[in-house]
Amino acid sequence: MKKKIEKINQQLIEHFGIPVRQKRLPDPLDIIIGTILSQNTNDKNSYKAYLNLKNYISSWEDILKMKISQLEKLIKVAGLGKQKSKAIKNLLTNLKKENGKLSLSYLKKKNDEEVLEELTSHKGIGVKTASCVLLFAFDRNVCPVDTHVHRILNRIGLVNTSSPEKTFYEIKNQLPQASAHSFHTNLLRLGREYCTPTNPKCYFCPIEALCNYPQKNFEVKSVIKENDFFLLDSIK
Repeated sequence: MKKKIEKINQQLIEHFGIPVRQKRLPDPLDIIIGTILSQNTNDKNSYKAYLNLKNYISSWEDILKMKISQLEKLIKVAGLGKQKSKAIKNLLTNLKKENGKLSLSYLKKKNDEEVLEELTSHKGIGVKTASCVLLFAFDRNVCPVDTHVHRILNRIGLVNTSSPEKTFYEIKNQLPQASAHSFHTNLLRLGREYCTPTNPKCYFCPIEALCNYPQKNFEVKSVIKENDFFLLDSIK
């Protein structure tokens, strides 16, 4: 599996390039809240919600004093306001209660498994959200798996899994060194532009030759609309 991942990653880099990363790693608390906001919506709406929050408050502490209805209103553009506001409020309340301050920096000293276990112990925080903290805030070689990544890796035939979480654990220890960020980001872009849920554009796909998907679609030859804005690489 590791050799095939390396080949897929290289071909995606040749097609899309190496995704740009910030020189300075963002705060892990910013990343986890941004990731909660990104659930079941697009990156642009998630970013609007994130900026709404950041521009309204002076620090995350302000949310502890905020009514849940007010928080829900601020993040409305990202959808699922009730669910996401509860997850954010619950996380911040627990952190304050357990650690006396709002910070996830203490997790840097823990290994990947410990970080995953600790973060997912909070209601509303799943493996995908926790793995985003590992990759984007701690620069660990961990590939978060959302619906795009899950769909593509199953279509390719790299895995045969029934959920993004199962796909995550299937590939977790198979990633070539320092490949996770480019692999994850370019798979997201592939899923948005080419390997869409319906009518995938296999005619243009840069990794079509490596794919075992039995229902390839070579009929759609429309112009590819680039979708290269990524929320978590935009959080500073």
